[in-house]
Amino acid sequence: LIKRFKTPAISPSKLARPAEEGGMHLRFAHPRLRACAGYDLYSAYDYTILPMEKALVKTDIQIAFLSGCYGRVASRSGLAAKHFIDVGAGVIDEDYRGNVGVVLFNFGKEKFEVKKGDRIAQLICEQIFYPEIEEVQALDDTERGSGGFGSTGKN
Repeated sequence: LIKRFKTPAISPSKLARPAEEGGMHLRFAHPRLRACAGYDLYSAYDYTILPMEKALVKTDIQIAFLSGCYGRVASRSGLAAKHFIDVGAGVIDEDYRGNVGVVLFNFGKEKFEVKKGDRIAQLICEQIFYPEIEEVQALDDTERGSGGFGSTGKN
């Protein structure tokens, strides 16, 4: 199934509805408010993800984003909190036209079953900015400087 985003001004709840032909139905979440960040993505097949393993879960959808946008695949909070399931490699480039797959990591101690039709992740459409890059001899100083992980405080 192929979806194409039309305009960022339209509420996600007003975009194309699921296909009704046989087989797997594409079901985007239909946010009731514009405050909802993304669309739910659903598994097209059954998978078993063993503890401390990963799986590439296919959705069997293709997406065309607006020019200047990309898709960010994000974890579902319930899967993370209840089952230690997280998403990896979550960027869909504007020019990608293949089957959208979601890399799921099982950080839990038990196997995790994904069933056909399960919600597995969220798809968030984001605008991207391509600044001009300028080579310089030095960067301006900041209060943080080159301090890395944990350098801004205890918590």
